[in-house]
Amino acid sequence: MAKDFYTTIKERRSYYGINKEIQVSDEKIKEIVEFAVKHTPSAFNSQTTRLVVLTGAAHDKLWDITTQELKNAVGERDFTSTQQKMDSFKAGYGTVLFFEDESIVKSLQEQFALYADNFPIWSQQTSGMHQLVVWAALEGEGLGATLQHYNPLIDDEVKKEYDVPTDWKLIAQMPFGHPTAPAGEKEFKPLDERIKFYK
Repeated sequence: MAKDFYTTIKERRSYYGINKEIQVSDEKIKEIVEFAVKHTPSAFNSQTTRLVVLTGAAHDKLWDITTQELKNAVGERDFTSTQQKMDSFKAGYGTVLFFEDESIVKSLQEQFALYADNFPIWSQQTSGMHQLVVWAALEGEGLGATLQHYNPLIDDEVKKEYDVPTDWKLIAQMPFGHPTAPAGEKEFKPLDERIKFYK
């Protein structure tokens, strides 16, 4: 990765303008995803996160599925702005789907009853860490991405289309590609309202 850690985290933003003209190999994308899954921490080292990486026709199909499910949900209402958003995601090179394996979560709840209520929360936290690692690593390679949440609306069709186990719960979708427009401005609340230091 050419950028240092601070720069990569700072420049990781939501890029809604993306296309398929990336300068990064599929091997590098595979390396990023495998690195994230192997090295991102999880509660009790449970390793609950599961990723599905879609490129080419498989990526395009995901956003066709999402478009159709949204059309079914909204009925006769104006779909113009939503269609534009779907088209912008489909215009990208690929999408990373983030899942959590609920069978492991349930097993841990049974093994450690004292913490049973916490394991679903920790599972979500684990997924969030994976999302950040993948997103930052894509940024480090000059790619733009966003994080989307069309689950559970698309869950059944996604599982059917990509042969996803029933125990995997869809958490988020991350379309990525070559940035074609800058990210929007980001406002920051005062740090002294968000952090306390003691010694």
